[in-house]
Amino acid sequence: MMKLKELLINTGVLGISGNDDIDISGLSFDSRNISLNFMFFAITGAKVDGHSFIDAAIANGAKAVVCEILPEIRNENVCYIKVKSSGHALGEIANIFYGEPSKKLRLIGITGTNGKTTTATLLYRLFKDLGYKTGLLSTIAIYIDNREIETTHTTPDAITINSVLSKMVECGCDYCFMEVSSHSVVQGRIAGLEFKGGIFSNITHDHLDYHITFDEYIKAKKGFFDSLGKDAFALVNTDDRNAKIMVQNTKARVKTYALMSPADFMCGLVEYSFEGMLLHIDGMDISVNFVGRFNVSNLLAVYATAVLLGAEKNEILKELSKMTPVAGRFDSVRLPSGAIAIIDYAHTPDALKNVLDTINDIRRYDGKLITVVGCGGNRDKTKRPEMARIGVENSDKLILTSDNPRFEKPGDIIEDMKAGLDSAQLSQTLCIVNRKEAIKTALAIANKGDIILIAGKGHENYQEIEGVKHHFDDKEIVLDLQS
Repeated sequence: MMKLKELLINTGVLGISGNDDIDISGLSFDSRNISLNFMFFAITGAKVDGHSFIDAAIANGAKAVVCEILPEIRNENVCYIKVKSSGHALGEIANIFYGEPSKKLRLIGITGTNGKTTTATLLYRLFKDLGYKTGLLSTIAIYIDNREIETTHTTPDAITINSVLSKMVECGCDYCFMEVSSHSVVQGRIAGLEFKGGIFSNITHDHLDYHITFDEYIKAKKGFFDSLGKDAFALVNTDDRNAKIMVQNTKARVKTYALMSPADFMCGLVEYSFEGMLLHIDGMDISVNFVGRFNVSNLLAVYATAVLLGAEKNEILKELSKMTPVAGRFDSVRLPSGAIAIIDYAHTPDALKNVLDTINDIRRYDGKLITVVGCGGNRDKTKRPEMARIGVENSDKLILTSDNPRFEKPGDIIEDMKAGLDSAQLSQTLCIVNRKEAIKTALAIANKGDIILIAGKGHENYQEIEGVKHHFDDKEIVLDLQS
């Protein structure tokens, strides 16, 4: 329980109607989860306006309502708090309700279009291996030290974030590494959190269904660095031309990393194969079990972050040399036919191009490269033709198929992808709506020395169709078809 007026201390309150000297027992933005003496947040979403559920929340026991528009008819037993943004208010209030947990550990945020999950997960593993109790908030999972909690969003809601961070504090965690999505910045899910550092990987074409323009997408990412304090660090990848924009207004101490441009932390790629790479970092050589220039960048970000957090350089490199790739990220399977199947999460044009470039750099050119890829439904449609074009230009055979169609027809999504191809490119392309059949076809036409890239879903073990998640795992399908 906390007094309502104590919860409002750091919130930009525009007006209060009712008694704020009351006890609050819990927070929720879902009227169905409201219990007695809860505080309800009426958040305006893309599809649903929480203001429509204020009466339902009160009926379920809410004693305080945070809203952007005060209802004309108000319950005299309820305190109404008007704010500019209910989403940001939720972040600020959840932070106080759970005892400001981000101040009690070292919270590091990772943002960018690609590389967030790999960087966050490797940092979590690294600091565990260095002997620290560590937390992770990522697309794949939430970890409180060794305990795993399932997650379905890049950045959970503010209540979940602060609740989990408070559990990390209780567990004695020293660090937490957290993916920060552009959505979470705009929606206020990270409002109130105190980050000790922020990492920028890159920014490419994605999420324009939500942000509408690329400038707004950049602005959302930049907002994270604008919020960092003067005692934090901002580590940015200067190989991306937008790195300077990210930190132009930050108060944080700026540090840089890069593979191709001058930076505080640099790394050279000495040699590589499908089994791994030899890197040159900070004057030292290190063999790693990762493949691809994009992973060189991710590993350099991990190394630089660890150094900035005070870890010893030789210890960092020793632990990095033992690590294995994150699930669904360039995950290779050698097939009985002599071909290699690679499962990767690449679901943006840039990520797909990076993976295909990596394969083409390594592969023997007497073998074919077969790419299986689709695009998600009810998401940014503008990237669909670009994904198909990148696939066909960098492969010998392209198979277009379903990803997570959600509430769209898979065939319509494939038609959107085909719109990016000319007649010659279409002759190199197969369209197979059923994803399992598409993978089966790719395996059937592959011979010794061929490479099959199955892109888009990576670690995901489901396919979402008409609002229902059906079990589906690309790697599992590949292994089952070989048995």
